[in-house]
Amino acid sequence: MTTRSEELAANLRSVQDEIASFHPKLIVVTKTYPISDVEILKDLGVTDFGENRSDEGLKKSEQVTGNWHYQGEIQSKKIKEILSWATCIHSLDNLTHAEKIARTAGENAVKQDLFLQLSLDGNPERGGLVESELFTLAEKVADLSAINLLGIMSVPPVDLEPAAAFAVTSQVHQRFIKLFPGSPYLSAGMSGDYLIALEHGATHIRVGSKILGARRYD
Repeated sequence: MTTRSEELAANLRSVQDEIASFHPKLIVVTKTYPISDVEILKDLGVTDFGENRSDEGLKKSEQVTGNWHYQGEIQSKKIKEILSWATCIHSLDNLTHAEKIARTAGENAVKQDLFLQLSLDGNPERGGLVESELFTLAEKVADLSAINLLGIMSVPPVDLEPAAAFAVTSQVHQRFIKLFPGSPYLSAGMSGDYLIALEHGATHIRVGSKILGARRYD
């Protein structure tokens, strides 16, 4: 019978083989999975982990060292907690939050890595900003000394084919790089579409179920 360690090792190797020619940063999204899975992944050489809920990220990061990425909705009251464990934030779309992040990071004498979240459909329930708003926010965030703006993050709308969505995202990304050459990265692509995202210039991919299997809620 295959052990959980053997299962994760095989799945991880499969993904690594698929993405090897693109050389992206692979973030393994461990939300809802037990800490035992994170420990196995750590032993297999994974260094970057992603979480969508701050309380879960805080708890797991206390038990497993690594680069922890926060990609969920940002709540003002949670910012200090998020910064206590998250190496990088992928979902900034609000100037007030940016300013609070900068203040908190400054108080801790650190620079916080983050991405601005692009919205392709302008749906406020999904987070993110449309291109014009995103660029306006980027100009202001770039002036905050305690923030290291890495680039942009995007999740395709559910009613748009991934290839079409990432084609648009790529165009926005190229325009973004021209205006903000010091922030060249693109966080895009998850378990169902990361290869398509990589073909359109993604530098960071966030993969969960492709490596860990069906979501676990126990």
